[in-house]
Amino acid sequence: MKLTIYHNPRCRKSREALHYLEENDFEVEVVRYLDHPIKSSELELIYDQLGDDSALLIRKNESHWKENYKGKTLTKKQQIQLLIEYPKLMERPIISNGKKAVIARPLEKIHQILN
Repeated sequence: MKLTIYHNPRCRKSREALHYLEENDFEVEVVRYLDHPIKSSELELIYDQLGDDSALLIRKNESHWKENYKGKTLTKKQQIQLLIEYPKLMERPIISNGKKAVIARPLEKIHQILN
């Protein structure tokens, strides 16, 4: 099974998830989204694959969020635009099997997409 991980190498949780996938011999495509920005269409797909968890995609503890968006309700389109402009706000790691995605916090959530 080929998996895609949206990865920030500076994030401990993201490094742990990538290590887990590699140690368990999964074919992994690593997308370093801070180095190579994600397109709007790809973010829309991630939102759809996350389903009910899509509300968790934005890191609400980041100072940029708190200073500019705290208490505001953004549409999906507005959230996608925000993540394009400020990719640091994207929660990580996100792992996709092409049909479904999870935010692998905690790491055990990966198992939700392995079947």
